[in-house]
Amino acid sequence: MIIVLSPAKTLDYSFSEEGIDFSVPPFLTKSKKLVSNLKKLKKSELSSLMGVSEKISALNHERFQNWSQARKPSALAKQAGFVFKGDVYQGLEFEKLSKKEINFAQKHLRILSGLYGVLKPLDIISPYRLEMGTKISFAKNKDLYSFWKDEITNHLNKDLKSSSILVNLASVEYFSSVNTEKLNSRVINPVFKDFKNGKYKIISFYAKKARGLMAKFLIENRAGSSEDLYKFNLDGYKFSKKESTEDSPVFLRK
Repeated sequence: MIIVLSPAKTLDYSFSEEGIDFSVPPFLTKSKKLVSNLKKLKKSELSSLMGVSEKISALNHERFQNWSQARKPSALAKQAGFVFKGDVYQGLEFEKLSKKEINFAQKHLRILSGLYGVLKPLDIISPYRLEMGTKISFAKNKDLYSFWKDEITNHLNKDLKSSSILVNLASVEYFSSVNTEKLNSRVINPVFKDFKNGKYKIISFYAKKARGLMAKFLIENRAGSSEDLYKFNLDGYKFSKKESTEDSPVFLRK
């Protein structure tokens, strides 16, 4: 089983990386090419490209100017699973996993990234913000999807050689970077619904946190099959066979 998540916009480098294992992102050369192009942009151009405020564009302009192909941990190059914060990662609580659980996550959890392509949770990353949907074009690439799709898909296929299931807990924006027609696996897309105003519906904030909760559940229980996935029951969610299809299991919470 391979579990796929989106990254987070919020980053936290305040933790101590001492004593924590680390790995290196697989596509640093491609990341460097991206950064080389982003470094050329003015703050105002970054603001327009990324659709962010002047303050955020200034921060990320500085990040791109200082970005490096980090190959070992430092104050500004730490393990992605600990660095990423936000709704999904509030559910995952990677920092609370045991060493054995982190080792399982390293083998089975993948994080899609606009700058790095695909990451293992212990891959070290420098501060950045670059959403997969950003319409940056250069060379023969019209956007980040065309820039990353082959590498991400091929990399996931290597991870899936001994597995027949990919659990997609990423957003539509990020999972669109995967060519599902070329994946060597069955893709399962869990859906999380909460009860509000008399009916069950997808509520974005809760659904994001639930994706992290499910990733946490699968890691803690060393999940390896769809049957394990259906047992998910954190924070009051329960599997609904009636609402589900084979590849889109639905979990409800009142």
